[in-house]
Amino acid sequence: MKPHVCKQLSQSVYYKYEAIMNLKIHQCSDQFQLICPTAVMGKNMRVPEFSGGGREMMRFGLQVLVGRWFMVFASLQIMYVAGATYMFGLYSGDIKTSLGYDQATLNLLSFFKDLGGNVGVFSGIINEMTPPWVVLSIGTVMNFLGYFMIWLAVTHRIPKPQTWQMCLYICIGAKSQSFANNGALVTCVKNFPESRGVVLGLLQGFVGLSGAIITQLYRAFYGDDSKALILLIAWLPAAVCFVFIPTIRTSKVVRQANELKVFYDLLYMSLGLAGFLMAIIIIQNKLAFSRVDYAGSAAVVIILLFLPLAVVIREELNIWRRKKRNSDTAQVKVITEIAAAVEQAPPAVSAEQLPPLTAAPETAEKSVSCLKTMFKPPDRGEDYTILQALFSIDMLILFIVTTFGVGGTLTAIDNLGQIGSSLGYTTHGTTTFVSLVSIWNYLGHVASGYASEIFLIRYKVPRPLMLTFVLLFSCVGHLFIAFAVPYSLYFASVIIGFCFGAQWPLIFAIISEIFGLKYYSTLYNFGALASPVGSYIFNVGVAGHLYDKEALKQLEASGVSRVAGDDLTCTGAGCYKLSFIIITAATLFGSIVSFILVLRTKKFYQGDIYKKFRQEGNNSEINMASAGEKESKGIATEDTVATTLPNQEPGNTNRKQINVKKLDFQCQTLLALLYVL
Repeated sequence: MKPHVCKQLSQSVYYKYEAIMNLKIHQCSDQFQLICPTAVMGKNMRVPEFSGGGREMMRFGLQVLVGRWFMVFASLQIMYVAGATYMFGLYSGDIKTSLGYDQATLNLLSFFKDLGGNVGVFSGIINEMTPPWVVLSIGTVMNFLGYFMIWLAVTHRIPKPQTWQMCLYICIGAKSQSFANNGALVTCVKNFPESRGVVLGLLQGFVGLSGAIITQLYRAFYGDDSKALILLIAWLPAAVCFVFIPTIRTSKVVRQANELKVFYDLLYMSLGLAGFLMAIIIIQNKLAFSRVDYAGSAAVVIILLFLPLAVVIREELNIWRRKKRNSDTAQVKVITEIAAAVEQAPPAVSAEQLPPLTAAPETAEKSVSCLKTMFKPPDRGEDYTILQALFSIDMLILFIVTTFGVGGTLTAIDNLGQIGSSLGYTTHGTTTFVSLVSIWNYLGHVASGYASEIFLIRYKVPRPLMLTFVLLFSCVGHLFIAFAVPYSLYFASVIIGFCFGAQWPLIFAIISEIFGLKYYSTLYNFGALASPVGSYIFNVGVAGHLYDKEALKQLEASGVSRVAGDDLTCTGAGCYKLSFIIITAATLFGSIVSFILVLRTKKFYQGDIYKKFRQEGNNSEINMASAGEKESKGIATEDTVATTLPNQEPGNTNRKQINVKKLDFQCQTLLALLYVL
């Protein structure tokens, strides 16, 4: 440390001691009792949590609201209303009959829904450059406007829109899901990097469970009015996001010994919610429920949704107690250490006598153009640039796997209502299928997130291998739909819902592990870009085309010609048979490509992929503890002194580096968008 800095620190200690010695006797006594309550109450007596009364409770309440765990709770609430795109099968029939669409046109709307829900490149870029509340606010407005316009069109409150206008409305409404993912989910992954698989599984699981949750609320609010479901999807997510937006933000990574245990507690509560929904759906399928009965089940669902708040308060209370104990111990040390320091303190030196500090020499990094490095990626696990990731073979493989894997299961989910109708199931039965997909979608998310984390940490099983197994299992669900044996749609709903949910946490975790977290918000959305591509290929190009072809064949066989403006309906097992045989073959090809990624990343997953984050967490704890101890002693660090002494210009040292980094990010983003287009 420089001599003039030492003098400044000595002077600070001297002034602090002089202030303490000038206190009156009774003030010192009161201060000692406040600083060290354990000395007054006894060594073994427990310190009360809220000894300061209402003010202490207010401080604790503020800690809960700004804490990391309440942010997780708020993210869970946002995600449970962010899965409206998976409920398309419930209201697609109303769109088809109200607006007179054929199946190809309806599937075109479904494609634009998937395009809006999964292409979140712009939301990722916004999230890289702004706080999370900006992304969530934009998503809230888009959600309400998009679905509200669809509701106005379906209920004929506005003139019948053109097809391109309906595609625009549903794309804008579904786009809010990508904004919610970037604002809440990506922020949670950055705040808990060592538990990313668990975080992705839990939060994405709530997205999958949202279909069953919203269905229960819709029955309680609107009864059997299926068109009102679109209105509920418009205002409910907007209201929930508006309440919890202020609590979502990125915080420093701090290691917590029981972090994984807390997530398991949240998992058990969510499993209880999923179990209740499964039971109530079975009961509702067997018995006739009244409006009051639906209201009762919805009330239980709301209570279960807020149950994780108890875990949040418990954890924040434990953190509050630890801080209070550490504060008491540190403040007692201050009194003895200051007294000892004063005996050896040199005479005070005025600020004018201190030599001026010279600014630290600028050590700007030599910037390299992103164009020169995009074909020279770092080792797996390090932070890739956006272009390095997009032009890598690993990302290309993931894109192909997502196109053929997620695209097939998404086609099945979007057409579930039409599949049920073609096989003769009632509207109530179709609602059951959608709810089953929603629940098992949730179970797939949490199972793949938690199980892949366990297998990876304990047995070094690569996540791409688990993704390969999920793709193979989804082929069974596609074959159940293709051959339409009795009750096969129940089994298909379970398998496809589970596999669809299991794929996403694995894909997103693989992206974060291979390409790093620096540009995760953007790369996360580039990874999801393959989903609407697969949806267009299989949903519009295969399922929609073959469905209309079979429907026209049935009309010709019955001797009836189609009237323009009437919807086109197909009945029987042949409506989707050939489509899902093709989808099964494509998914099988995707699993083979996924196995190639297993071979490429096997060595990487055999190592310790979380070592870097553990070191960062340990360094953060050491720095926080050191800073806290120095602040309690009244000793400033060199950085603090430098900002308070004359002839120092704060902020000039790294300004050029920051500008270079911003310019490099903008360059990468622009080129990445051109690459996608």
